[in-house]
Amino acid sequence: MSVEGTTYRLTAPFHVLATANPIEYEGTYPLPEAQLDRFLLRVSFGYPDRDEEWGVLRRRVARRQEEAFLDPVVDAATLVAMQHALEDVVVEDSVGRYIVELAAATREHHQVLVGASPRGSLALLLLSRARAALAGRDYVIPEDVKDVAIPALSHRITLKPEMWLRQTHASTVVADVLAHTPAPASGALPSYGELAGGAAPAPRTSADPYRPRV
Repeated sequence: MSVEGTTYRLTAPFHVLATANPIEYEGTYPLPEAQLDRFLLRVSFGYPDRDEEWGVLRRRVARRQEEAFLDPVVDAATLVAMQHALEDVVVEDSVGRYIVELAAATREHHQVLVGASPRGSLALLLLSRARAALAGRDYVIPEDVKDVAIPALSHRITLKPEMWLRQTHASTVVADVLAHTPAPASGALPSYGELAGGAAPAPRTSADPYRPRV
């Protein structure tokens, strides 16, 4: 990071987390679109349900103090290794092109002034790989892309001014793009085996059409 012209190198992993309160934000200013585009994703939590809210109260009573202390679940080196492991998650060409089509569709949507940039496509690729890894897979399927599309793209979209009067939200646009952009067919053709120049790979089953063939 840089402060007054001086650059300070920060050790990995380094993340920036920002919060925004949807009410009583007088005196604060929205970030410019170019700065919002640098955030990997945006999520909204909303209110907890009744069981979750009771859990907050129950844990407060149990710890007998206001402060809450969290125990680390992973160290920095392991987290960096987990990040590097995502590079081994395979993305079929058809799935990669699906990501590109989704980002491009936001730029062509009739309610959008400025759509997602290529940085949005890269974010969607990374998050899809992470979603696949969390599901225990080493390959991405279209459902991974769909699951992360709204948090990856909605904050990168600038709506036309009249859309605010209609109370249209960017997340609604992304949902519309998902509904109207065809996902790859289940019989997607292989790509990585041929690019590697190896022998003809064994056929995939219908249960895992996107599993890399080696």
